[in-house]
Amino acid sequence: MQKPNSRMMAAESGMEIDPVADPSSVPSGLRNDPALCEQFMDWGVGLFIHWGLDSELGTVISHSMVGASEDYLERFVDELPEYFDPRDFDPEAWAKLARLAGFKYMVLTTKHHSGFCLWPTETTEFSIARTPYRRDIVRSFVDACRKHGLKVGFYFSPEDFLFMHRQGHDITRNGEHANISTNPGLFAHDAAQIRELFTNYGPIDMAFLDAFDNALIAQLIHELQPACLVTRGEMKTPEHKIPDEPLPGPWEACFTLGTQWQFKPTNEVYKTGGELIRMLIEVRAKGGNLLINMGPEPSGRIPFEQERIFRELALWMFVNGECIHGIRPCPRIREGDLWFTRGGKDEGTVYVIIPQGETPWKRGERREYTLRSLRTDGETRISVLGQNSRVLEYRPAECPECRMAQTEEGLRISVVRAQRLYNNNQWPNPVVVKLEGVSFAATDRT
Repeated sequence: MQKPNSRMMAAESGMEIDPVADPSSVPSGLRNDPALCEQFMDWGVGLFIHWGLDSELGTVISHSMVGASEDYLERFVDELPEYFDPRDFDPEAWAKLARLAGFKYMVLTTKHHSGFCLWPTETTEFSIARTPYRRDIVRSFVDACRKHGLKVGFYFSPEDFLFMHRQGHDITRNGEHANISTNPGLFAHDAAQIRELFTNYGPIDMAFLDAFDNALIAQLIHELQPACLVTRGEMKTPEHKIPDEPLPGPWEACFTLGTQWQFKPTNEVYKTGGELIRMLIEVRAKGGNLLINMGPEPSGRIPFEQERIFRELALWMFVNGECIHGIRPCPRIREGDLWFTRGGKDEGTVYVIIPQGETPWKRGERREYTLRSLRTDGETRISVLGQNSRVLEYRPAECPECRMAQTEEGLRISVVRAQRLYNNNQWPNPVVVKLEGVSFAATDRT
């Protein structure tokens, strides 16, 4: 196993620690800017990227080190970097696909629990500089995001397994040695890395801190970059779970696309594009953001299966992104199987998101719904996102106009799915109806 460098040894011994890395010197009470939180709620959907040198093995990222033998750990640290050489890494391809699919931000695992850094840090030899690739992956990621108009997010784990192991501790996420507030050497090590990440790459839009004890790191980030949002660490970030009810304020649900965060070459089962779209709709109707994960191959390529799923999302978002971006939850989030969102600055605009039900909605088919919780307010307009509702291809005698009427039971809407998106004319994903000039008759959220 590689010997720790002089800076690491100083941090481990508690000596020669930069004053900024002293926990007592970190200001307390700094929080996310409320105005930036409002902007975050507008973004709606982000792309999480879990990637590290252990993608070469297809194992769970970092956690194979927990409970591992000394022989495994030595080979993990000393040998595995020799294999990591992502010559097909194309961050612009990542960013282009993300933007097409409607993502507004991307979050990269700059350092996961293993301690392996995707940038050439001065704090440890266990980094991209030790690999044949050598180039700064974080720099390339940041540049690609900015070029293609995506917000830049850094995932960072203060729980550094290799560092704790070199301190003489068993590798675990439990115990005082795993907490930065009770392990000064670990905090100093993390603080030095945070200073690199948040001073060398320009403005960073958000940080996702993956530790049970991360308040000191969150405060340091706020000191270095006051305009950076801290999601996990200050917001609710349910993992693999959508809350039953809307949560107050900004929140973010994070999910894998398959069963594992990092690339899994075999024995993997992915969510379908339809499942991903339905998850996104539910999260947004409940006021949260969805952070969905992509695990690149060791070469840097986006896995074939994952790209196909994102492209199904891209088609749906190309048509219906208006009901996902810049919206807020409604006083009533759903009615039966139908979900509602509203225009963020226009409470009179409501999007009714209609799932397919048991059979796909065929092109040219008219469907009617009575929305008991909605009523018209003066001039009301109705439309289906993505189509003009005037033309039905090859059927000029039919008019696919949208209709609505206020009844005693509620607002009656009648719409035709007229746009040709698939050749077989059977569109399996939700259709979105936009209502302008409406309000809710009830204030309950169920």
